[in-house]
Amino acid sequence: MKKITLSKTLSFTFLLLLAVSFSNCVSVHHPRRTVVVKQKRLPPGQAKKITGERSARNHAPGHN
Repeated sequence: MKKITLSKTLSFTFLLLLAVSFSNCVSVHHPRRTVVVKQKRLPPGQAKKITGERSARNHAPGHN
């Protein structure tokens, strides 16, 4: 009779330890921060080609 209760106690203890060890393996999702990317300006010559103008002066930063 004591052998049965001892094996039940050991199996219960083992299952309890197994359950506790698996409960610690929960992963937590941390949301990532969104990164804002600045858009690069087109070079004046490229903007000139797109608009079809003859001069790139109007697209240069200091010549508005």
